[in-house]
Order: sequence, then structure tokens, then C-alpha cells
Amino acid sequence: MTDPNVGRTTFVGVLGREPSDEEMSRLMAAYLERLPHEVETSPGYTVLAGVPECLAKLRNEGVLLGLTTGGLEAAAHIKLARAGLNEFFSFGGYGSDSADRAELTRKGIERASEILKHPLVRAEVFVVGDTPLDIEAAHDADATAVGVASGVYSVDQLREAGADHALVSLEEPFPS
Repeated sequence: MTDPNVGRTTFVGVLGREPSDEEMSRLMAAYLERLPHEVETSPGYTVLAGVPECLAKLRNEGVLLGLTTGGLEAAAHIKLARAGLNEFFSFGGYGSDSADRAELTRKGIERASEILKHPLVRAEVFVVGDTPLDIEAAHDADATAVGVASGVYSVDQLREAGADHALVSLEEPFPS
């Protein structure tokens, strides 16, 4: 679920009704106000093995790196800041763009196309994710899906979901 979906679902669950536009705006603002403290003090915050090295290697090879996430754009940057990972991402598709993961992935690809000044084709776009929903969003956005078994899904499960490439971790060589 995207951040706005989580907020809306929680609001409905607690109050039993849809939030007004003003209430939704206030809810998202309160979330963003509290998030830096929560991220900074979270004992469970970790950077997965190989992530900084993989991102640095790709950037140094001239790969334009973007982020797709169900988080609000501001929330994504807050979460990345603790690990010093913001520097790797020059664009993205966010939960603040769309509640639909495929659509926010397409938005990220559209932003990359604007930066590069030409439309991108599937062979040029790799979407990395750790769930079958990430694989589905990549394919729905006409991108190459790279599954990484860093979460609850195994390499085999990500392959079964249709991943074009599947890795145990980002310590493995990235597909080209």
C-alpha cells in the first residue's frame, strides 16, 4: 500500500468514514512531521548488504538511478537520508504520484525519459524489487523486472512471479 492509502485506510478504520481533503492533508503533514524522528530512532533501521556498493557501482558506470516507492516523495527522502542514500537518486515515482504501483513506476520512467531527453524502452529500464507486486508493477510499466530476495520472498518465488532476473542479494553482480 502507498502512504496515502495507509493513511486513508487507517483514518477509515479509526473514524469509520472517509477523510475530507483537509483531513487527508493534515494527516499526511503530521506523518511527515513525525517521520524524521521515527526513522532516526528506529532500532530496526538497516541498509541491506550490498546496497551502497551496488548503487555506487551503477552510478559510476553512468547508469541513471531512480526510485519507485509507495512512500510519499518527502518520506522516501527522509528514509534514505539516514543511510546517506539520497545522493544516488535523481528522480523517482512515488506514492504521492499514484496509489497504483504500476502507474507510479511509469511516472518514474517518464521522469527518467525527461532527464535523458528520449523515450526509454524495456531493455533500458530495470526495476528492482523484493516482492511479486514489484515484479508485476515493473512488467505493467514495460520494464525489466529484477527480483532481489532481500525480504520474505525467495529467488524461486520471485522467478515464479515472472522476474526477468532474480538475485539473492545486491551483493551479486547486477544484470546488464
